[in-house]
Amino acid sequence: MTGARPRAGGRGAVDAVVVGSGPNGLAAALLLARAGLEVQVHEAATTVGGGSRTAETLPGFRFDVCSAVHPMALASPFFRAFDLAAHGVGMLQPEVAYAHPLDGGRAGIAWRDLDRTADGLGPDGPAWRALVGPLARRWRGTVAAALSDFRTVPGDLLTAGRLGLRAMEQGSALWGARFAGEVAPAMFSGVAAHALVPPRAPAPAGVALVLASLAHAVGWPLPRGGSQAIADALAAAIRHGGGVILTGQPVEHLDQLPRARAVLLDLGPHGLLRLAAGRLPARYARQLRGFRYGSAACKVDYALSGPVPWAAPGCELAGTLHLVGSRGEAVAAERAVASGRHAERPYVLAVQPGVVDPGRAPAGRHTLSTYAHVPRGSRQDVGDAVTAQIERFAPGFRDLVLARHVTTAAEAERYNPNNVGGDIAAGALTLRQSVLRPVARRDPYRTPLPGVYLCSASTPPGPGVHGMCGLHAARRALRDVFGITADPLELLRGPAAG
Repeated sequence: MTGARPRAGGRGAVDAVVVGSGPNGLAAALLLARAGLEVQVHEAATTVGGGSRTAETLPGFRFDVCSAVHPMALASPFFRAFDLAAHGVGMLQPEVAYAHPLDGGRAGIAWRDLDRTADGLGPDGPAWRALVGPLARRWRGTVAAALSDFRTVPGDLLTAGRLGLRAMEQGSALWGARFAGEVAPAMFSGVAAHALVPPRAPAPAGVALVLASLAHAVGWPLPRGGSQAIADALAAAIRHGGGVILTGQPVEHLDQLPRARAVLLDLGPHGLLRLAAGRLPARYARQLRGFRYGSAACKVDYALSGPVPWAAPGCELAGTLHLVGSRGEAVAAERAVASGRHAERPYVLAVQPGVVDPGRAPAGRHTLSTYAHVPRGSRQDVGDAVTAQIERFAPGFRDLVLARHVTTAAEAERYNPNNVGGDIAAGALTLRQSVLRPVARRDPYRTPLPGVYLCSASTPPGPGVHGMCGLHAARRALRDVFGITADPLELLRGPAAG
């Protein structure tokens, strides 16, 4: 403890304050608490979780408001040390990690078994196995490279090098010669489009390689009851360690916070500029204002009277589906959105929790949670376009819809201010901005303000429910401010305080 005197106005001093309770903010707060520090978390919303919240969007039907499927919650170093199962979170595994339907009743099916997946791709099976197999076999090295702070030498140089080289092949003649058919390239592009940028570039290719390899290594699980379960488990562990979480507590300026030796902000550049108004050096503030945001998502949730009638066998077993058609269609749709236009046939990511978690809906009913990529800041309801895209691959779908709820990109920012313009990736995933986010600095987590750190997905390694942005920032705060040099992961694995 600091031993500092309480400040005037009744706000006592604490060791550390975390602003924002997304997965990264909660990860940082837990690590600080495990180090024996007095920690407060301030969250503007009435519930913790940020991008991992679950809500009854339609009466009786529970939907994940943003993130829904969580390979990183099993694979990331933070969550492997935390051990979700030990904290009561059931991670449910669909038989098929993801599917990519095409016209004519065909689909690429990503089974947990790599060989079964490759066998279903026919002549392109060996190429898929060669592309994804080495990264899946050494998945810990793959994840460590992808989720590093990009400032340290990877422990598994061979795997990190393979991941980097494969990502850089995108758009080259080598890539074009890899596959002969239509299904495998479409499958890869569907995963790459998770990055919300046109898929034929190194950064989204890196995303696809990591996620596709994890489908065969740890799966793409769904938390029982929804993504809120992950946030609630982290929050419970923080409280058990003596931490305090204050919800419904919007913070407009750093001066509102209790006096603390360290402040960690689970906020993007816009949030830092707002809270530190007038305090930041002009050059740094200018760099923050130049941070680029990417395309956005329009969320469309469906309450259904029955399961989706997919035309292609295997799709009914998938937790996640990518609905866009061929690789060419995926590239065209993402390029349209990146240029500020709504695609006539948008990229749609769909999640059907009922394949493993029927409790999300009343008995005999089903949920389908989707989002479509749209231009940043879009106020357009694209529910009809999403419905048409689903109907394209599941004839008769419209007849099952009991109700539909749409959250536009503009509304998504009001729900979570880190999603500027509805950008759920917290910043464009270009090659440069994947490494140099939010600004080009040797250390992206430290701000010019003493003791103030960024720990959001706008820092490396970027978006996803993995907790690693919080871990990287907490490691620096522990060392810089408190002189604690222990490995944060060892603190996490050790006995909890309380």
